Amino acid sequence: MSALHRVYELDTPIIPLHQQPAALIDLALARGVNLDRLLRGTRLFQDQLLEPGRRITPDQFYQLMDNGIRLLDNPDTAFLFGQRILPGHYGAVSEQLRQAHTLHEALECLTTGAALFSPLLAPRLVLDDHYGYLFWVDTCRPGHQRRFLVEAAMTAVYALSRQLFASKLPWECRFSYPQPRHIEQYWLHLGEQIRFDQAMDMMRIPRQYLHHPLTPGSGLTAQMIRQQAQGQLQQLSHIQGFLQHLYLLLETTLKVENPRQERIAAQLGMSTSGLKRLLKKHHTSYQQQLDQVRKLTALQLIQWKQFSNEDVARLLHINDAANFRRCFKRWTGLAPNQLRAQWVK
Repeated sequence: MSALHRVYELDTPIIPLHQQPAALIDLALARGVNLDRLLRGTRLFQDQLLEPGRRITPDQFYQLMDNGIRLLDNPDTAFLFGQRILPGHYGAVSEQLRQAHTLHEALECLTTGAALFSPLLAPRLVLDDHYGYLFWVDTCRPGHQRRFLVEAAMTAVYALSRQLFASKLPWECRFSYPQPRHIEQYWLHLGEQIRFDQAMDMMRIPRQYLHHPLTPGSGLTAQMIRQQAQGQLQQLSHIQGFLQHLYLLLETTLKVENPRQERIAAQLGMSTSGLKRLLKKHHTSYQQQLDQVRKLTALQLIQWKQFSNEDVARLLHINDAANFRRCFKRWTGLAPNQLRAQWVK
């Protein structure tokens, strides 16, 4: 692995138990869920819940989440959980969120501090001339409870921006799955600009809202908090989930050449067979991860930059436009032109 980064895996104790896991536990207990049943299979015990500094692995958090979703059995669970996680109780970085000068600064804080704010699904922020776009990449286990995590993440961002502006903002939320029966939960927690059956899960907002000046705290205390937060964010920026780290490496490599598995393994400081074993441990394969990077890159180039099929194929190092169209249909279920017709600026 790169010496610049600390990369956590499914079995790395990285997630503070008293933060997001505790928020989920509190939500479940408030609704009458039995604690022993909630902790079943997590390798956690009641007397550990109050231990200061206790950290759990992503795998343990996934199991806790599986139990909570099953036992709560309510369509509002992800939304209520999302409302509890931002600004959170993360020390100086939470104060940084509360005292952000602009929404853009707050979102940059979230993406830089993803290991703390969003350890299972890391946010990515992209800007074009008209909008800011927020989407998410897996950190440790592709697709597992993604719908729950995306709903919680979007709710957290929506609630945070509403708190910063003291009003609702015109976020538009898009989901990659069909419209569920409980659509009223989305309207209640995310506004009415909701679309389903889309090519990716993401939020977008007109760019002027990103740079609208807010009124942060001032004085010596605010300056000290900002300095502490910057130091903490600097440290957090080097902590990445294994799949997140691989995604960023593939994305960077794709800009200059076709990412070969042998070369990527070497850049990660391991053999090709070692990389295969590590990917298997994280329930995925090299081809699946490369396809994911190509898919999300293609969606950005088509939806946000209006590139032609020929240009996208060239940038993805795919032989020709016809082959790209076949790949894109396999990745998204749509032809590129269907996506263009679906996407309205």
